[in-house]
Amino acid sequence: MAPRTRRAVASLGMVVFLGVYVWAAIAVADLLPESRVIDALYFVIAGTAWGLPLFPLIQWAERKD
Repeated sequence: MAPRTRRAVASLGMVVFLGVYVWAAIAVADLLPESRVIDALYFVIAGTAWGLPLFPLIQWAERKD
């Protein structure tokens, strides 16, 4: 696959993943008990954890042929 096509596919995949991830993070947040501390911890973790699943996709998109 050409590098340009790979990057386009990866970009589309990232946008779709992030949309689903945000929806799921908000849905899970609604299930948590009411507490500012729990909310803060959850959103700090959820706000940084989205990058972990995307690392392999980014590496794939940027690899040399």
